[in-house]
Amino acid sequence: MTLSRRSLLTATGAAGAALALPVLAQGQPLRIGSTLALTGPLSATAMTHKLVGEIYVEQLNRRGGLLGRQVQWIVKDDQSKPDLARTLYEQLVTSDKVDLLMGPYATGAILSAMGVAQRYNKVLVHHTFGIPSMAKYEMQFPAWSLGPNPQETVSNSLFDMLAASRKPPKTIAIVTSKFPSIHYMSLGGREVAKKRGLKEVLFLEWDFGNRDFGPIAARVKDANPDIVWMGDIGLEGNMLLEAMKKIDYVPPLHFHLYPAPGPMTKSPEGTNALAVTIFEEHPPFTNEATAAQFVKIYNERAAAAGLPDTHVEVQAAASYSAWQILEAGVRGANSFDDKKIAEYLRKNKVDTIQGRLRFDGPGNYGDDLMKIKQVQGGQWKVVWPPSFAAPGASLQMR
Repeated sequence: MTLSRRSLLTATGAAGAALALPVLAQGQPLRIGSTLALTGPLSATAMTHKLVGEIYVEQLNRRGGLLGRQVQWIVKDDQSKPDLARTLYEQLVTSDKVDLLMGPYATGAILSAMGVAQRYNKVLVHHTFGIPSMAKYEMQFPAWSLGPNPQETVSNSLFDMLAASRKPPKTIAIVTSKFPSIHYMSLGGREVAKKRGLKEVLFLEWDFGNRDFGPIAARVKDANPDIVWMGDIGLEGNMLLEAMKKIDYVPPLHFHLYPAPGPMTKSPEGTNALAVTIFEEHPPFTNEATAAQFVKIYNERAAAAGLPDTHVEVQAAASYSAWQILEAGVRGANSFDDKKIAEYLRKNKVDTIQGRLRFDGPGNYGDDLMKIKQVQGGQWKVVWPPSFAAPGASLQMR
């Protein structure tokens, strides 16, 4: 078999291009930029997200990176300040010239990042945005599987569980931070509680960053509710429970929106605390191979890092899911082009460790996959719905 000179040159040129492109790509890491609250009131939880991101990027690079390029994650400290997050995301896009973005931790910072992403037509995958109705940008994609109406669905999940318990509560105290997503969810819970016939005996608010919970604890004790709804984020729930302990008060039931997972399980006052979740470190969640592998690695790394809780739970799972979504978007689109990635994600479902996510609902939100968990034996365990409950676990009440 013979080749003409033109055919030979064409074949040689094509082969040379095929070889040259990966080599060039390997010399130019794919830069993904984000911020996290490495300091400030949200740092206890944001450190979980930092560790998860480091694990995922390491795993990704061991698998060859993305489309032949090794991944470099650039993380800046937004100090738990949404305004600073906005400035830093501007820097990531304009000065650092990152290729892709990953969202920060907490609703305020995510909203700031979303505005920057929209200005520069960048995809923004994020993991803990709590107000779906504010997610107006068409190229943002949530890993937080709240569904489009969490102010109703999350509250109803909680009250469905309580209604099926041996001693359904009749009175409720709602105390909440004014942190945007927390306040939004608490007001929704307040309305759902009224519709379901619970008598509200107390409603109080505090400014985000508050450290004096003594007066609030005293008001809750005087109200003597059957359940306390705590609209808390980070360590606020721990501080309120400690303030209650000082006045010899233990609430019969206490529900927390977004507690710092490790500190709550380590605190004696955290026993029987309730919260929402998408994933916990037990079957049936760990039945899937990828989830089981991640749990093992995270346990080891979290212990080495000295984190107060080495278990994979809602925050770690949301963070890992966000990276899975971004990877799926790039591979599915076979491109680093933001518009192509967004188009793929809107049209396709993505398998994550919390379940299969879709992005074709209002604000790119899909199904509500939230469950209710409780601190039992120093660990978070899902107790509702029963089909996702930890082996042998059920709601514990005083």
